Amino acid sequence: MSTLGTTERPVAGGRFTFGDSLAGYGFLAPWLVGFFLLTLGPAVASFYLSLTDYSGLGAANWVGAENYVRIATDDPRFWTAMNVTFTFVLLSVPLKLIFALAVAVALNRGLEGLSFFRAIFYLPSLVGGSVAVAVLWRQVFAGDGLLNQALNMLFGFEGPSWISNPSTSLYTLVLLAVWQFGSSMIIFLAGLRQIPQDMYEAASIDGAGKARQFFKITLPLLTPVIFFNAVILTIDAFKAFTSAFVISDGTGGPIDSTLFYTLYLYQEAFTNFRFGYASALAWVLVLIIAFFTAMSFLTARYWVHYDD
Repeated sequence: MSTLGTTERPVAGGRFTFGDSLAGYGFLAPWLVGFFLLTLGPAVASFYLSLTDYSGLGAANWVGAENYVRIATDDPRFWTAMNVTFTFVLLSVPLKLIFALAVAVALNRGLEGLSFFRAIFYLPSLVGGSVAVAVLWRQVFAGDGLLNQALNMLFGFEGPSWISNPSTSLYTLVLLAVWQFGSSMIIFLAGLRQIPQDMYEAASIDGAGKARQFFKITLPLLTPVIFFNAVILTIDAFKAFTSAFVISDGTGGPIDSTLFYTLYLYQEAFTNFRFGYASALAWVLVLIIAFFTAMSFLTARYWVHYDD
């Protein structure tokens, strides 16, 4: 039995000592160091810099909310980047969800060699965000790229330079994003495996066809998985950078048609050396992502159905 003034206290299954707590903090030390030095510290520094005119050289002069005022009132390229980014998000996220769900439903029907096809479909998610794939994508959709060569051979059609045309350049990036559907597909497939088969059997006995079963059983029971994938994909879409940077050579062209928000932030920081302004842009992006994530959770109660 413990007494006052000692460093020990009884716990279930044994005694907890001060040395045990030190050992626990020792195991936590790598994470704590990483959190404070690589996450919290840079975040605080970034917020401070967003209130200065820091250029990377010399002192950071305090300007208060001037950077944020300029973003809202005197920066047309900010609104261009917002328009491009929101268009990308609104197109890529629903299309990727639909495509991933369709492939998952097809694979869930007892397809032989399921492991092989699952690995093949997941492969683009592993390599799709790399610089090499973005370079390959640029070669496919260039004026003399593989797509136009195929169109010319099959239909005698001379296609435009898809990545150099302001009307089509953004859609090539949307297509690249949708092609990386593997992660969402795997999660959908796991969700489909959790749906009890007796529900489909009961629906079949009642005369429900495949389409009715899908909309009345599959979709409602998959709404938690759809919600999870939608939130993750939306956050990733707002943070998209590599494909736009590589395909446009870091310019966001043609005519800012691929000027993603993150690419504009990069240009302000590492091309124009306005690190203070770029930090303010970064915090605006944090607020945008936080807003859409919060709205997703607030509206989830109206359409996400759990077992209870």
